Amino acid sequence: MTSLRELLSALPDVEVLTAPHGLGVQVRDVVILDPEDRTDLEPGALVLVIGARGKAAQPAVDAAGRAGAAAVAVKAAAGLVEAATDAGVALLAVRADARWERLDALGHDLLDADRAFAEPHGEGDLFSFAQTIATLTGGLVSIEDTANRVLAYSRTDDEVDELRRLSILGWQGPERYLALLREWGVYQRLREGEGVVRIEERPELGIRRRLAAGIHAGKRPLGTVWVQEGATPFTSQAETALLRASRALAPLLVRHQAKAGREAGLRESLLTRLLDGRLEAGSVADDLGVDPGRPSLVAAFALRTETGPRPLQRAELENLVTIHAAAYRRTALVVTIHGRVYALFPDLGEDGEARVAELAGEVVEAARRHLKLDIRAGLGTVVPRLAQIALSRADADRVLESKGPWTGGVATHADVRPQLLLAEILGFLAEQTRLRDPRLDRLAEYDAAHGHILIPSLLAFLGTLGDVRGAAGRLGVHPNTLRYRVRRAVEISGISLDDPVQRLLTELQLRQYAGGPRDGR
Repeated sequence: MTSLRELLSALPDVEVLTAPHGLGVQVRDVVILDPEDRTDLEPGALVLVIGARGKAAQPAVDAAGRAGAAAVAVKAAAGLVEAATDAGVALLAVRADARWERLDALGHDLLDADRAFAEPHGEGDLFSFAQTIATLTGGLVSIEDTANRVLAYSRTDDEVDELRRLSILGWQGPERYLALLREWGVYQRLREGEGVVRIEERPELGIRRRLAAGIHAGKRPLGTVWVQEGATPFTSQAETALLRASRALAPLLVRHQAKAGREAGLRESLLTRLLDGRLEAGSVADDLGVDPGRPSLVAAFALRTETGPRPLQRAELENLVTIHAAAYRRTALVVTIHGRVYALFPDLGEDGEARVAELAGEVVEAARRHLKLDIRAGLGTVVPRLAQIALSRADADRVLESKGPWTGGVATHADVRPQLLLAEILGFLAEQTRLRDPRLDRLAEYDAAHGHILIPSLLAFLGTLGDVRGAAGRLGVHPNTLRYRVRRAVEISGISLDDPVQRLLTELQLRQYAGGPRDGR
């Protein structure tokens, strides 16, 4: 049986918009539906709606829901999210230029492949494969990938040595022994060619005798199969059986890696669309491993310079953020979007924002020290529910685009709230041209023709609350020069600086001419 998650991870040109029952629902068949036909739909079907787009496909969505279909795929599907949610069926958006026959063929191929691999050689069968190898060799078997992570192992009542115990638990074995394996060239031999490598026991380290064989796809190493000697010696055919097993394992590990890559790509896609606000949080919370009802926050990391990081630097930065984020929350999620690295921190505690700010500072320092990257981090607001996480991401972007203040390369939304609020106000005024004071437009035209000195001088004066000496010092001019410029600006515009309301509105409008939020300098 194939889940919707597995199918999505391998289908191009398709993205999920809503999944009321999550992505774990089982897909049993792929069905093409023309709304004008009376096709009987079966439970668990992936329904490809080929004869209608957008709202015109709603009857097909409703029918799919009534039939218990797993999902329905529609072009121009954005307007059908509510209908699909009400119908209890997942809604998939298909790219406008995608070919239905290709999606249909791919879907059937994937379902057929999963059925073919289900018995006896499915990916979940790695454990039974390890058990079979254990029977043939008379030892204790573990199958590892190229990063020495255990993918499967045989079960036994025999006593295991320390290396096997720690490997299965996901921890590192005794360093002295691992160093010996490297010194003896064991890892190199396993990576470079086919054949069985014998490793003698080391009683002083608590390590028993072993056999090992590399698993390869052509010249590409995929992993290793290890056999520890148990309470009884290896069988006479142990080495032959291990060599044959290493060959048979190759296609299973290829499939394992391909599936892992597809699932990682799907996870990245889901997270990206969640942060963009294009995906309903409740549909994918289970697939992302987060609680949709808990407070969450997004932190964004980017280079200080305008030029984005090179691909290798970006990957290193993403790895750095991932490591630090996982140390704080196992449920933290990291993704790179348009050159920026975003970390989603779900399930925050009371001190969550302060702890994430501290963690962001550690990332900034580690990036500077180890990656030679000058980055900064912006923290969005804490939102009460995952459904609002796109707001936190947008706030994190605004913080990054602000001028700080930056403490150790980190700024929170609260740190820059005044600047962000001012930017919002100026943006509103820029759109509402009817609210502009024409007298200040006249002043701006005059100043543009006479050296751009009156508006900066008036802004400096207003920014220091009328402190002539302080404003003159900022501009590097004599106080009398500043007095003259302010007086001349008032004469040309006709405004009154004695009116507090006019002073406020004058400063806001003049900031638009001066290029946005500034401190008067």
